[in-house]
Amino acid sequence: METEHITVFSGSSILVKGLENRLEDNNISVLIKDRFESARLGGFGENRTAIELQVLNIDLEKAKPIVEAYEKDINT
Repeated sequence: METEHITVFSGSSILVKGLENRLEDNNISVLIKDRFESARLGGFGENRTAIELQVLNIDLEKAKPIVEAYEKDINT
């Protein structure tokens, strides 16, 4: 099985960091793609919520309930 990263959440750096902490507490490794910072360094504009949190496809099923609970928490 080939491993690849799947985007499970995108938002501001603060929200992404909160979810990153929850996932890592459950031994799920994450990758953060900060398109905002990359665009800024390249001299381009980008939406501040252009930060993506990704997990490996092998961890996706384990991560889904954590992501759903986090989204519920931040939207209440």
